[in-house]
Amino acid sequence: MRKRLIDSTPESIGTRGEGWLDIESAAVVEITSEDRNCPIESAFVSGDARGWRAAAPGSQTIRLVFDQPQRLRCISLVFEENETARTQEFILRWSPDGGSSVKEIVRQQWNFSPPDSVREVEEYNVELSSVTVLELVINPNIGGGVARASIKNLSLS
Repeated sequence: MRKRLIDSTPESIGTRGEGWLDIESAAVVEITSEDRNCPIESAFVSGDARGWRAAAPGSQTIRLVFDQPQRLRCISLVFEENETARTQEFILRWSPDGGSSVKEIVRQQWNFSPPDSVREVEEYNVELSSVTVLELVINPNIGGGVARASIKNLSLS
C-alpha cells in the first residue's frame, strides 16, 4: 500500500473481482490521519475488514491520486457506527487535472443512532472520465465533539 499523511508506479492496473478497481495498485492514497490499528488499506478490502479510522477527532480527508487517469462508473461507500449517536457529513469530489480544480459529486448527511441505525451504504452511479484525483472529506459529527472519522469500505469501478 502506498500512502502518505497529508502535511513506484505499477506497469498495469488490475481489478479485484467483478470490475472493481484495485485501488492499492492504481493510486497513491493521501490521508490526514490514521489509527494504526485501522489503516486505510483495510477500507479497500471486502468482507469483514475493520476499515479505516482516523487517529484524531474532527474532519478528515482521504485523497486518491491515480497513477493514470481513470474512468469511474460506480463509487461505493460503507460507513458503520456502533457506539455513538451522531450526524456525519461527507463530501465526495473529483478532479481531472491533478487537483487544480475539483468538482463535487455529492454532499451527504447521515444520522447514526445505535443500535437501530448503524450502517450507511451509498452507491453512486457516475460517468466520470479522466479522473486523476478522487477525494472524500468526512466530518464525523457536524455537531462537534470528539468523534473520529471512519469508513468501512470504499470501492470503485
